[in-house]
Amino acid sequence: MNGSFDVEANRKDRKWSCQALFVRVLWGLAHPFFRFSPRLLWGWRNMILRLFGAKIGAGVRIFPNVQIIIPWTLNIGDHCTFGNGVILYALGEVTIGPRTTVSQGVHVCGGTHDWRDPTFPLIKSPVTIGADVWVAADAFVGPDVVIGDGAILGARAVVVKSVPAGSIMAGNPAKKIGQRNGFDG
Repeated sequence: MNGSFDVEANRKDRKWSCQALFVRVLWGLAHPFFRFSPRLLWGWRNMILRLFGAKIGAGVRIFPNVQIIIPWTLNIGDHCTFGNGVILYALGEVTIGPRTTVSQGVHVCGGTHDWRDPTFPLIKSPVTIGADVWVAADAFVGPDVVIGDGAILGARAVVVKSVPAGSIMAGNPAKKIGQRNGFDG
């Protein structure tokens, strides 16, 4: 096989239980009620997510066009905001601390593949974003990343390694460009 990707083996690999597949179908059917709700119906969207097992804190604001792949893996703290076009690819558990802002176009990715294995199996990875974090527009947060409390990820930053508390990160790959006062890093 010479290390090439085995497409057939990957397609035959069972990535989801029957129950998970069934709930994903239900989420697909319910999603239009989320997606096409008026912008100010924050509570309505939060209720729908809670019905699908998401843990959503008080005062959370999720815009209607946020894409949430697996809601039952979400744990969102109080008073978080998710802007237009955010993608929460929550294959693994995604935890977001209170008072965090995830700006428009951000992609939080809780999944990858094991490229070392020719069957390219799916890996469902956790992502943790701390309290009081700002993830600026169009940033990417990769699998197995922990973002410390108070960190700032600049616009279009690509974060593939964990970020210490209070760090200000920018670039691709993201590099530390500053430190917020009041947060140890």
